[in-house]
Amino acid sequence: MPLSSLAERHTTAASHKEPAVNWTRLIAVLLALTVVTRIPSFVRTPWNPDEGYLATQARQLADGGVLYDTVVDRKPPFVPLLYRGAFAVFGDGSLWPVRVAAIVAVLVGAALAASIAARRWGQRSAWTAGVCYVFLTIGLKPEDTQAATFEVFMLPWTVAAIWYAERARWLGAGLAAAGAVLSKQTGGAVLLPVLVLLWQHRAGWGAFVRVTAGAALPVVSAALAFDPGRFLYWIATGSGSYLSAEGAGLKPVLRALAGVGLLTLAALPLVVALVRAVRSRAAVPPTGRAPLSGTADLWIWLAASLGAATVGFQFFGHYFLQLVPPLALLGAAALRELTARAATAALTATALVACGYVGWGFTDSRAEVDHARRLADTVRSYTDRKDRVLLWGMHPEGYWLSQRSPASRYLTAGFLTNFSGGRGEARVGERYAMDGAWPHFERELRRRPPELIVDDSRGKRYGVQQIPTLRRHLARHYEKVATIDGSSFYLRNRPEIRTSSRAGHALRTR
Repeated sequence: MPLSSLAERHTTAASHKEPAVNWTRLIAVLLALTVVTRIPSFVRTPWNPDEGYLATQARQLADGGVLYDTVVDRKPPFVPLLYRGAFAVFGDGSLWPVRVAAIVAVLVGAALAASIAARRWGQRSAWTAGVCYVFLTIGLKPEDTQAATFEVFMLPWTVAAIWYAERARWLGAGLAAAGAVLSKQTGGAVLLPVLVLLWQHRAGWGAFVRVTAGAALPVVSAALAFDPGRFLYWIATGSGSYLSAEGAGLKPVLRALAGVGLLTLAALPLVVALVRAVRSRAAVPPTGRAPLSGTADLWIWLAASLGAATVGFQFFGHYFLQLVPPLALLGAAALRELTARAATAALTATALVACGYVGWGFTDSRAEVDHARRLADTVRSYTDRKDRVLLWGMHPEGYWLSQRSPASRYLTAGFLTNFSGGRGEARVGERYAMDGAWPHFERELRRRPPELIVDDSRGKRYGVQQIPTLRRHLARHYEKVATIDGSSFYLRNRPEIRTSSRAGHALRTR
């Protein structure tokens, strides 16, 4: 894009009033579309390991756990605390409260996107942006879009940051950016388009200070609340090996192509309109209105979001949800260049593609969920409610489904081996663990030994037989008692417990 385009002023000045839009009708339609497109989220629990992780964290916090100490993850605190609050009000036996919260998050993001479009391009674009936002939020694999996880709750904060910035409410823009960062670190990418808007408004250093203060103070306050050293370690400095793509080969590239391809398919009519508008831009005479005028910040936002999705080279599908808000707004700007009939046809095609993604949500494979439930049933059969267990794998939902407390603060083997589903088996082993993880883990095993250890690696490189420290610990203190779906169960060597547990298991499985 030419550098001159960065200086484009918005077609609607900041002082102008937003065009009249029937917001009651628009919000009602957006709500209905959001509910319909997210119905699949209620027919499967959990959708992915992140939901299981958050649910387990919420239970740990309810039992007196301390975030970034006895309850840990590489993510900021907002979403774990959201789960904790939902469980406190509605109970921890179901994820329906956070699924409803996800519907609210999508609706808020869509409404804010519609408001941005209305201010810039008018009523028709408001409807287009809001509807496209809802449709694109399901434009990836169902496990990435139907789950109530980090990106879903981060997106409305990012849209709010732009909403405030284009109205020259700089403190609000900074605070919204902080909300995005506290939902997921990559939400901070929205600060780049916010600064572009600040420059376009020629707002001066005072506005820059307000944006910076608004973005920094909530994050600093969170760091102080959770201990600055631990907070910084878990959300930033402790993930060096995890963020490296060394030795990963083509797997991350293929995952990236799959994610971008699925989202492009979901937005294909919008992408075609965008390409058409960009190509026609050069043909507009100097005195004419250029197609896609007033979108410089949106292109910057899209590029920054794509850059944020590449951090760590993991390329999980849900990372690409961050592209949805700028893509929906750019799509609305592009459809504005079409006739009403052509724009309606493009929206209809987008809706039909969205129907396909909804159908995919109902028919997607349940193999991993079924395995997690069988694993949880077996864990319950060998243990009592008060017992602690260790699930050595990448599926922490087993703790939540089995209603058993984890024996370690490390809910997945990834912290101790650097294994990642997004990168595969490159740089996997004890020596690639987070700094200080293994000494802490060994202290946990000595202090409160788990009654049951489950090797859920199912042939992957982080299996206990390939991890010397854990292999020796199992050989000394545990006995293998079962294998279910390729997962091995090891019961602690205490004769009285082993006998009663085996008897109970036999009675339950007759």
